[in-house]
This record gives sequence, C-alpha cells and structure tokens, in this order.
Amino acid sequence: MKVSDIMSPNAICISDGASLKDAHHLMQTRNVRHLPVISETDGTLVGVLTHKKMIASVLSMLNKYGQGALDRKERYTPINTVMDKEFQHLAADEPLTVVVEYFIENKLGCLPVVDADKKVLGIVTSSDFIKLCRTLLQQQG
Repeated sequence: MKVSDIMSPNAICISDGASLKDAHHLMQTRNVRHLPVISETDGTLVGVLTHKKMIASVLSMLNKYGQGALDRKERYTPINTVMDKEFQHLAADEPLTVVVEYFIENKLGCLPVVDADKKVLGIVTSSDFIKLCRTLLQQQG
C-alpha cells in the first residue's frame, strides 16, 4: 500500500499571509487539527500548523495579555510566526510500511503529501492509519 491509498485528498490548507485568528476559525469550522500552510505567491507548502501549536499560542497570549486583548492579538499574529517551518512531507507513492514507522518513531499527528513542485496533494494523519487498521481488522474477521 502507498500513501495515496490512505491520504485525505483536498487537504484544508491556509495561506502564509493568514492570521492566527484565521487558522483558529478554520480549524473550528472545518473540524481539522492540522493545516498545511501554503505560500501566497506560488502555492507551495511552506509550513504546517497543528492544533496543539495553535492552542499553545492562544493560551500563551491569554496568559500574557488577558481575555480582553486575546481577539486582537490573534487577529494581528501572522500564521508564519506560529507555524512549524521545519517539517517533513510525503510523496503520494511512498510505501506505507516506511511511513508508519516514521509516524511511530517521531510521534507525528500528520504529514502533508506533496507533488514534485511542493504543491499539496493531500494529508496523512494518524486518524487515516486508524481507519486503515479498522478496515484491515474487519477484513480478518
């Protein structure tokens, strides 16, 4: 099996010009925990924002500035100051046997899937592996 067999195509992405408030809203309304961040200029993958990182940033602002200033601080915090710029990504044809080991060893929640031009094709999450596990278990018995 390959990455393309389990990835979620049409990943919900966010622009590197967006704010933390935009990301927070997008995660809430689209019910996602991982956002590939793409460049406004060429559409390539430039970062990843996880729900954990977003929540940590919001809590830090809340503790530092208080509830009254939180909305304004979120609105004026560029996503590119919060996102992970050091990240791994996958190709659609990578074998799952390699990818699952990488997930386990690095305790990752997601990996974006990109083409040769670093355009996002989809995303593989730990939930995708759980769904695969369920399918394989159902086939066994």
